[in-house]
Amino acid sequence: MWLAQGLVGAFLAVLFLQSGLDKVFDWSGNKAYISGYLEKTPLRRLSGLLFLTITLLEVSAGVVSAAGVMSTFLLRETGLGLLGAFLASSSIVGLFLGQRLAKDYASAAGMVPYFLTTLVALVLLGGR
Repeated sequence: MWLAQGLVGAFLAVLFLQSGLDKVFDWSGNKAYISGYLEKTPLRRLSGLLFLTITLLEVSAGVVSAAGVMSTFLLRETGLGLLGAFLASSSIVGLFLGQRLAKDYASAAGMVPYFLTTLVALVLLGGR
């Protein structure tokens, strides 16, 4: 069980560290993209705040998931991994909302496998 827990945590760590750090290192390009993406939605005036929020969520999900992997493998403790999976699922729900409001249904549908992976992680790491 600990191997599955560690691997799902590693998947989330890679996914969210890459995505979050990409936003950090190309802040202006990604922010401009999100602003344009949300231009015709009720969220257009909040795009800057939402971009900051999703960036913080993604980086946090990645860092906490990575720490959770270490905790799972070294201590057989899954609390950090569970928190990372929660942050990851919260991030995906936020992204999914934006995609649906932007009427980008194909991209929203593409988020479903990632969301299902976070649900698996929550079940595996929650132990219940």
